[in-house]
Amino acid sequence: MQLDPAKQQLGNYRLLRLLGRGGFACVYLGEHIYLKTQAAVKVLHEKMETKDVESFLKEAQVIAALKHPHILRVLDFGMENSTLFLVMEYAPGGTLRQKHPRGSRVPLPTVILYAKQIAMALQYAHDQNIVHRDVKPENILIEAEDKLVLSDFGIAIPAHKTQSLSIQLAAGTVLYMAPEQARGKARPASDQYALGVLTYEWLSGACPFSDLTAVGIVMQHLLDPPPPLREKVPNIPAEVEQVVLRALAKEPQQRFATIQEFANALEQAYQATLSVSSPSAWSTQPLDQKAKITLPTELLLTYHGHSKEVCAIAWSPDGSHIASGGRDETAQVWNASTGMPILTYRSHCSTSHSSTVGVSTVAWAPDGSHIASAGNDETAQVWNGTVHIWNASTGRRILTYDGHFGSVRTVLWSPNGSHIASLGGWNSSVDVWDASTGRHILTYHGHSSFVHQIAWSPDGTCLASGSDDKTVQIWHVSTGIQVRTYNGHAESIAAVTWSPDGTQIASGSNDGAVHVWNTSTGSHVWHHDAYFDRPWPCLKWSPDGTHIASSGGWDSSVDVWDASTGELLLTYRGHSSFVKVIAWSPDGSRIASGDYQVA
Repeated sequence: MQLDPAKQQLGNYRLLRLLGRGGFACVYLGEHIYLKTQAAVKVLHEKMETKDVESFLKEAQVIAALKHPHILRVLDFGMENSTLFLVMEYAPGGTLRQKHPRGSRVPLPTVILYAKQIAMALQYAHDQNIVHRDVKPENILIEAEDKLVLSDFGIAIPAHKTQSLSIQLAAGTVLYMAPEQARGKARPASDQYALGVLTYEWLSGACPFSDLTAVGIVMQHLLDPPPPLREKVPNIPAEVEQVVLRALAKEPQQRFATIQEFANALEQAYQATLSVSSPSAWSTQPLDQKAKITLPTELLLTYHGHSKEVCAIAWSPDGSHIASGGRDETAQVWNASTGMPILTYRSHCSTSHSSTVGVSTVAWAPDGSHIASAGNDETAQVWNGTVHIWNASTGRRILTYDGHFGSVRTVLWSPNGSHIASLGGWNSSVDVWDASTGRHILTYHGHSSFVHQIAWSPDGTCLASGSDDKTVQIWHVSTGIQVRTYNGHAESIAAVTWSPDGTQIASGSNDGAVHVWNTSTGSHVWHHDAYFDRPWPCLKWSPDGTHIASSGGWDSSVDVWDASTGELLLTYRGHSSFVKVIAWSPDGSRIASGDYQVA
């Protein structure tokens, strides 16, 4: 039963629009008619008998008493014309399913962050003798930045009691259902199993079990061992795989004692892979051979779509496509596996034939729906740097930001997709603006000279910027307050890249040096004068945090380093011209590099 929001009011809430639809309910954005505050209003599809309403109300009372930072609060409960509805906090970031569609792979450090938050919420509920029973991406919401909240705590329990198994299966719950839960004997360990399935899916892009029928999936949960993770993700650390597979044990007593213990073991396994003394995290070969085993060394694909030099490259969040920008004044989207062109965006074209005109930067929105691109758009002989945001599927322009005077050299989406940071003109400032409206939010003026490069912190709260003033500065995007300055370089800063866990930054200087340093203390970790005769290094940290890719100056090669030790692992020499841009695939298995001839 789907309501018409324009004609509906439930309790004190006026329904504004549909947010989502599931197997048991529709969720609407609601506004309190008096306070004008927003909330999510969940309306159950089925009308219930009196005895079921009483049972549902008791469950809602229990859930409303749960107070935890990673649990979505139930604010109110009501019934109108036999229609039950719940009023809950509104999480504006949507669901994890929306952020990571089916088939997406999530970097290991992000998976650890997700699992820790969900485990804390579930452990709290288990300590209150509450089992969730419906842990899945659709029930995990993004409250702010990368903060997750778990919804439908216990609300699904009475709904399941009054619905048939076929409806439960159709709702998709079966993909995450523990064997004992399929037998009607759910327990806290069942939530651990579901989180184990989620972790498996995030890492590999697919659930461990799939079948043409829901009943077939249930039988696989009951009888079949999950396929090894390393068959789908060869470079996954063996320690991490073992932890995930233990959480997927058929018998509850064979899993971890608690769901918090599972999350802790997962984090410890990941931390072990960061140690040089644990080469097995990458392969069973000696440490000095791991580059040959696990890192990309051969040319997989060459894309020839641009008619002039390639200036920018960015992978789509799911790793299936690449966007590239060139001096031919186009931004192009193409298939990362086949090189097949998908879309060409030409709205940056100017009337000038200057060689400096072109698309200098491209960036995907975190949800993969839009692309931001920028460069030099010449109008009336005045260089106006304009950022275009356009639909990644259709090429339709959504928004234009023209707050820069001069060419735009860098555009970066915040991790949650709400803001964009950009560099324009030959000045010492950085602009931050709203990605949906183009409204200017803040300009950072902390540098005394030209800013070359910027990078968002993984949690989206800070930006790091590198400048001709020989400093890298970390500052809060909400206030513009500087929190850290790194003064270790002897020349201007050409490149800045943040480690996925946010604890370190790698910066490259025009003196050819690469430094890795601690973001909290500014203390030095390691450095190399790798490009002393080739300035302007380009740096990118791998999504799993274990490697750094770099290139320097007028060099046609790409180096890959061990991020923890600074050991050079391999050098790729497939280019015949200066390498300008480097980008890791989201799963860390491939590197795309663009030169002054091809991408």
